[in-house]
Amino acid sequence: MKAIEIRNKYLNFFERHGHKIIPSASLIPENDPSVLFTTAGMHPLVPYLLGEKHPEGTRLTDYQKCVRTVDIDEVGDNRHLTFFEMLGNWSLGDYFKEESIKMSYEFLTKELEIPSEKLSVTCFKGDNDAPRDEVSANVWKEAGIPEERIYFFGKDDNWWIAGEEGPCGPDTEIFYDTGKEKCSDKCDPSCGCGKYVEIWNNVFMEYFKNHDGTYSKLKQRNVDTGLGLERMTMLLQGKKTPFEIELFAPVMEKLEELQKVDNISSRRIVAEHLRTSIMIISDGGRPSNVDRGYILRRLIRRMTRHLNKLGIDLNELSNLIDISIDSIKEMYPELLDKKETIKNVIVEEKDKFVRTLQKGEKEFEKEVNNARSKGITTLPVEVVFNLYETYGFPQEMTEELAKEYNIEVDTKDFDKLFKEHQEKSRMGSEHKFKGGLAEQNEMTTKYHTATHLLHKALQIVLGEHATQKGSNITSERLRFDFAHPQKVTPEELQKVEDIVNEQIKRGLDVTCEKMTVEEAKKSGAMGLFENKYGDLVKVYTIGDFSKEICGGPHVKNTSELGTFKIKKEESSSAGVRRIKAVLI
Repeated sequence: MKAIEIRNKYLNFFERHGHKIIPSASLIPENDPSVLFTTAGMHPLVPYLLGEKHPEGTRLTDYQKCVRTVDIDEVGDNRHLTFFEMLGNWSLGDYFKEESIKMSYEFLTKELEIPSEKLSVTCFKGDNDAPRDEVSANVWKEAGIPEERIYFFGKDDNWWIAGEEGPCGPDTEIFYDTGKEKCSDKCDPSCGCGKYVEIWNNVFMEYFKNHDGTYSKLKQRNVDTGLGLERMTMLLQGKKTPFEIELFAPVMEKLEELQKVDNISSRRIVAEHLRTSIMIISDGGRPSNVDRGYILRRLIRRMTRHLNKLGIDLNELSNLIDISIDSIKEMYPELLDKKETIKNVIVEEKDKFVRTLQKGEKEFEKEVNNARSKGITTLPVEVVFNLYETYGFPQEMTEELAKEYNIEVDTKDFDKLFKEHQEKSRMGSEHKFKGGLAEQNEMTTKYHTATHLLHKALQIVLGEHATQKGSNITSERLRFDFAHPQKVTPEELQKVEDIVNEQIKRGLDVTCEKMTVEEAKKSGAMGLFENKYGDLVKVYTIGDFSKEICGGPHVKNTSELGTFKIKKEESSSAGVRRIKAVLI
């Protein structure tokens, strides 16, 4: 069964069970500083999990494009991916454990025809914060899973939360038995030997983890589920790795044909990073030195390095992009319209990296000459690592150059320095989970409304081209990216600030209406209309000043906002400016 068939079966099944199909959110989150990319289906829906009313109702289903960057360095093995698709179904204060589990079991055994004996499940064993989940276990028994294939684990395995605080709860996870022999008598779904593969996670979200580590009950009980499409496709096709399914196979075959040096790990890295880069660029991402732009740069450069390692001419990159897009165009038809942009961005970044490598080689020569002038015959490990961190030189490339220059290199502590670097990167990535949409409090709500006022004020002062290109809201400030070709002058910034404060002083009411996208367009509402919306959207109107599509939340009246102050204006990327502002 192809991936597109599994996706369609899933969406159609839940539509028949009363769910509205909603479109995938962009990989680049709106108004959420907690993540560099959309990492799970729940991120775009956090306001509704916390009680906002979704325009499409209380039962939703979708496929969500996701990127997770913590394991970039693991890509190249037989399972890790940075981009993947997550299928999900949602109950926003509607059904709970019983109906959720019954639907999951029916879909797996009837729609996908997975034999029941291939399935095992895990449930939360309980602790001081929440009771043992006997309800889920009993529903599984009634559905047809025998007691010996129902396991109980603690928070590390069967509790789900995105980050350090926010909506959360116990989950029940479904595992597929690959048929491998047990690695020991204690082998169970918590074991990493590969016998059991997790395929679906049903989260029963009824708690909120507070900043101080305590838990409180949400005002509504939700169900949040996730099924990884690539993994399910691999299992149903009887493949050993996701790189053998139709989404990767054509690129993998072409790489094998082109390579001069056989390396399965490098082929996987090129195929995976190429697909992820394509998807990020198609949603508006561009390479840079910070945040998500840095991740995209890192993916393209790592891919380029492994093309070199395979001995493949870098001019083949354009053809490989064509093959990759062709493999996934049925899943993401929007890629066809964006193909030339995608190519231009990847090839330009590849060319920059090639120039960087040339600079790195000059730096290497300088270090060698410096060492020889001091009578040193071995380059220290700090030099080797600096070449990696600054110029993207892998250890083996430095070692190859050292042979050519007839000098030794010290690499014995390279792994230690690399692990420290990885840990810093990981901590930086995890830090992004603090706050975010889950951090919906009085101040973030005020900043959401202030962002609408800022957006409209920028268009009044600079022109209608000054449309939103991204925003980032915390309890301390707002950050707003907008289209504009040059630096905004101090006089223009003062005008923008004055207009926003004038609307705050006017005490304008903030109202919300549900309408179709066409009705929203006709009403003059601002919105990123090139992005997909559902059938119904929420339109927030601020008096006679602003009208914009948004998921919320917002204040009731602008008089609640205080005083708006612009702190900084700077470049974000080519043709995009960034404003940072506070409410005082």
